[in-house]
Amino acid sequence: MLKQAQKLKEEESLGLRPLLELLAQVPVIRGVEPLLPQAPADSGIDALVWLQLEDRRQPLACAVLAHGQPRHVRLALWELTHAIRRDCPDSIPLLIAPFLSPASQALCKQHQVAFLDHQGNARLVFDGVFIERVAAGQPAAVRRDLKSLFSPKAGQVLRVLLREPWRPWRVTELAQTAEVSLGQVSNVRRGLLDREWATVTDEGLILKNPDALLDAWSESYTGLGGKRQSYYTTLHGKGLEEAFLGLFRDQRDQPGVLLASFTAANWLAPYGRTGTHNLLSQPAELEHLQQTLALQPAVSGANVVVTLPAHEGVFLDAVHPSPGIACTSPVQTFLDLSAAGERGKEAAEHLRSKLLRWLP
Repeated sequence: MLKQAQKLKEEESLGLRPLLELLAQVPVIRGVEPLLPQAPADSGIDALVWLQLEDRRQPLACAVLAHGQPRHVRLALWELTHAIRRDCPDSIPLLIAPFLSPASQALCKQHQVAFLDHQGNARLVFDGVFIERVAAGQPAAVRRDLKSLFSPKAGQVLRVLLREPWRPWRVTELAQTAEVSLGQVSNVRRGLLDREWATVTDEGLILKNPDALLDAWSESYTGLGGKRQSYYTTLHGKGLEEAFLGLFRDQRDQPGVLLASFTAANWLAPYGRTGTHNLLSQPAELEHLQQTLALQPAVSGANVVVTLPAHEGVFLDAVHPSPGIACTSPVQTFLDLSAAGERGKEAAEHLRSKLLRWLP
């Protein structure tokens, strides 16, 4: 009884229970017997699971990971396949993790290794057995991890990297440029490397897959936060453009007001005009902004929306598409458009096709 209890405890600690429950549902598998080898931690195989088929016993060689990020998965696949060739060449390789992203699943398929995660994603193919399951959503821990990677402070680092994706960055230089701590850069660096969105060379950190990074960021992005204020101005056309020029002419080295969202996109990559102008402002610039654009508070019928962002790092990478005009960067504009409904998504993709096509 004690041995059985210990065995169940070890199966649970290795995360084998979901696998055993899944295999028990397959008619051609007559029985399942997990064997927990006393192997070194770096052997590559954490457990053998014997399947009793109609005419033979088939072993599954399992590697169990604490983290399912692509970098960890790639290393585990290498260790597992080499361990199988060395110790049990007749076994089927299988990788188990708390969660395997589509990128991690693709790595398993590429190396012809079966997989299972605790979210319910699974793929196991051999002889007459074909199991493939796709689970919706992500675990809370994964969502928290992504939220941290795309936090406002981390975003300052990401925007610097995406400005010149193929440029190598030293940690200290990146921290100074993004105006964040060394610890913040280290956290971002680790998150990018784990997902294989970046790589490290002798010269420093370089983005490896900026498109995947931008896709994930836009999927998680919910806006800049802060306070939104709606106004109405009688200025329009040439008069409004001259007011914008006057507004930015009065700003010193670092802009405290930026054109944003659709308004920025009209200067960066025109797609379709809207009746509302979007701006970002620091609190100290708000009164000057109101006076220059002749803004009046509006309960309804607003044609100017001013956002005072919760974090002002977005002002650090302002761009100037035309002399005297300051806008949010293409990356920030893309994110804001992506979160602005269906029409915004269309404008975002247009901007991306014009300004965010990254080729090495």
